[in-house]
Amino acid sequence: LDALADLHGDPRVMRRIDDGRPVSRETVERETLPALLREYREGPTGSLGCLAAEDIGGAGEGGFLGWFSLRPAHSTGLRPGDGLELGYRLRPAVWGRGYATEGARTLVDTAFTDLGAERVVATTMTVNTASRRVLEKAGLALVRTFFEEWPDPIEGAEHGDVEYALTREEWSGCLG
Repeated sequence: LDALADLHGDPRVMRRIDDGRPVSRETVERETLPALLREYREGPTGSLGCLAAEDIGGAGEGGFLGWFSLRPAHSTGLRPGDGLELGYRLRPAVWGRGYATEGARTLVDTAFTDLGAERVVATTMTVNTASRRVLEKAGLALVRTFFEEWPDPIEGAEHGDVEYALTREEWSGCLG
């Protein structure tokens, strides 16, 4: 609970997510953690498949690094049939070290090899260049820019959001 509350309570992590505000420990305990645990048990065919990322190889950080997820894209507001949506959140202390790219690539491979997905998608804010680069390194390509109405838009919302995707066919071509 402590590590997850620290992650979701960090303004640097949350500044480009949802309303851009840190999530309180109480909300993490009451809503976020139970949802992640339920979704972990159900896996990506039911709801969200969520995996904790931990440093077990002695890279110096130790412990909880963040989380990665796959979920049906329609459950997050994308179009039905859009495949599985990739998501992740990592502690700022490990940003820029390749963990996001490694985790994203692993889940993309899992989506196609183990889960039979036809398409993997991801969305982020247009201004979130670091996340966009992770998606590109994981093999996803820019599909579109779109704009959503937010009751209290956060900084950068005026530039919209971007959708990235990779199809099974494109992924197979990269392997060959």
